[in-house]
Amino acid sequence: MTVVTVHEAKTNLSKLIAEVIAGGEVVIARGTVPAVRLVPVTAPGKRRFGALKGKIAVDGRFDEPLSDDDLEAWQGE
Repeated sequence: MTVVTVHEAKTNLSKLIAEVIAGGEVVIARGTVPAVRLVPVTAPGKRRFGALKGKIAVDGRFDEPLSDDDLEAWQGE
């Protein structure tokens, strides 16, 4: 684990980012007190059409109007 001061982090940010992306761990400290840790951002997963097919079901009541009680509950009344 690499520990650097804020000043060192400003000076060597590109190198520190490369280190984190390569799997290293970097902590930025204010003086001698650790303040933050640099972590890589994970890319969001790719969406796939039909991924829930067979896992969820919609019955015939789906398109029916809501009852007055349900409608009031949705509207916060």
